[in-house]
Amino acid sequence: MTTLLLARHGLTDLTGPVLAGRTPGVHLSEAGLAQATALAARVAGVRLDAVVSSPLERCRETAHAVADGRGMDVLIDDRFIECGYGGWTGRPLKELAEEPLWRVVQAHPSAVTFPEGESLSGMQHRAVAAVREWNQRLGEKAVYLVCSHGDVIKSIVADALGLHLDHFQRITADPAALTVIRYTPLRPFVLRLNDMGELRLPEDSEEKDGGENITGSDAAVGGGPGTT
Repeated sequence: MTTLLLARHGLTDLTGPVLAGRTPGVHLSEAGLAQATALAARVAGVRLDAVVSSPLERCRETAHAVADGRGMDVLIDDRFIECGYGGWTGRPLKELAEEPLWRVVQAHPSAVTFPEGESLSGMQHRAVAAVREWNQRLGEKAVYLVCSHGDVIKSIVADALGLHLDHFQRITADPAALTVIRYTPLRPFVLRLNDMGELRLPEDSEEKDGGENITGSDAAVGGGPGTT
């Protein structure tokens, strides 16, 4: 069972008012740097086999806050880069909300291809493919962290939950929040979603859950005892 920690990058000066997209040179703000430091502290008790990042600066800086204190390298995977928003890149969100395509992004994102940019379905495909490849590369006992972007994270979560991409706008990925997915042979389990607390992972133990999770892929009937 491979465990993936999905972290969104910390705040930048553009986060919120502007669709930064793949704009180069967008670094963490002072608040974002503090969020990255806090993220590193929140996962300090978790063993990590790899730290992977989008190539964009704000993600690399967030990932380094986690990796540097462990003496680990940050591995770059271009498939975790922000969606290619094309002609929308760098424009104020208030302005984009007036575009006819905005309503499609909200209600029918699987149909969206950004002008001179990427489709949201294409973004999901390459991000999920990257997760599956890393799962296979690192092995079933691995725990690893990927630092990426809001829409990318939401699309990976939608896949893990078995949701159509048209429902991915129901998922939230806040700056420096953690989402945890455990991949088993039968199905993924979403253990945490948009979490801002200290992370503790459940142990792989049949005794702990009463022995009901015989295959490691079984759901806990009745809800299970939790992680405490």
